[in-house]
Amino acid sequence: MKKSLLTLFAMAAMSASALAADIKPALVYGTGGKFDKSFNEAAYNGAEKFKAETGIDYRDFAPNDDTQGEQALRNFASKGFNPVVAISFAWSSALDKVAAEFPDTKFVIVDSVVEKPNVRSVLFKENEGSYLVGVLAGLKSATGKVGFVGGMDIPLIRKFECGYELGAKSVKPDIEVFQNMTGTTGAAWNDPVRGGELTKNQIDQGADVIFAAAGATGLGVLQTAADNGKFSIGVDSNQNYLHPGSVLTSMVKRVDLAIYNAFADTKDDKFTTGIQNLGLKEGGVDYALDDNNASLITDDMKTAVEKAKADIISGAVQVHDYTTDNACPGM
Repeated sequence: MKKSLLTLFAMAAMSASALAADIKPALVYGTGGKFDKSFNEAAYNGAEKFKAETGIDYRDFAPNDDTQGEQALRNFASKGFNPVVAISFAWSSALDKVAAEFPDTKFVIVDSVVEKPNVRSVLFKENEGSYLVGVLAGLKSATGKVGFVGGMDIPLIRKFECGYELGAKSVKPDIEVFQNMTGTTGAAWNDPVRGGELTKNQIDQGADVIFAAAGATGLGVLQTAADNGKFSIGVDSNQNYLHPGSVLTSMVKRVDLAIYNAFADTKDDKFTTGIQNLGLKEGGVDYALDDNNASLITDDMKTAVEKAKADIISGAVQVHDYTTDNACPGM
């Protein structure tokens, strides 16, 4: 009996080891740099959390331009990595091809939909999180003018801007919202100098709170706002710590959670394909409040933003999604 139990334990250990061995995760970041303190770095943090908890390592690659994504995805898949995660809408067409070539590999893409039977597509309701930071911006602004600096001029980033504008106008209907996009190519995610220039222009027009949704370009937005004694709003990762006292809040987008879940679900044999759409109700987006910005958020501001959050979750407030019709109502 004792020998049988030992045999069973040994077999269980071997099975667990074999299961872990089947997990060989890989990440392909979007352009803009792995350590952009925003979108890509959120993905990295999710992978690092999984590694710390399980001891299972992963591989990653940070493309320098829009042409390297397909090669990286195919390279990882051909070497047996599983799951393979594409951290950018820019890799949509590449993943569509590569997923068809490797039907037994599990793939994940963030911020886009690839309709293949072995692909999980993770979307976020950025409009909901942006509405919340818009509420805070509108209540904080002393000039009645706020700004938005986006990265690449695409519907996804206009989805951020629209939610932000709707939130600001929900608490201050006459507020003026300036908006600029950094560019039309992938380089728009990694141009902090240009981000700073656009921010200074908005400040010169009277904006005293500027929301950056521009990857590493946003670092220039936050820096310029701090240098000029104005407030900024970070994005994707919690960026409050970058300029304490100047970053009003951050629109947190849980890319880290999407990556962690993809790895963990594969490990636990619970991986599902199809579309996941993560908003406030699902814990996919939020506004950030911590020791770095607590003194900037008054009790009245917190009450207002928490009410907006509850109303969105309950359905009492529905935040328009720009990507449904490429329009922002009332703007």
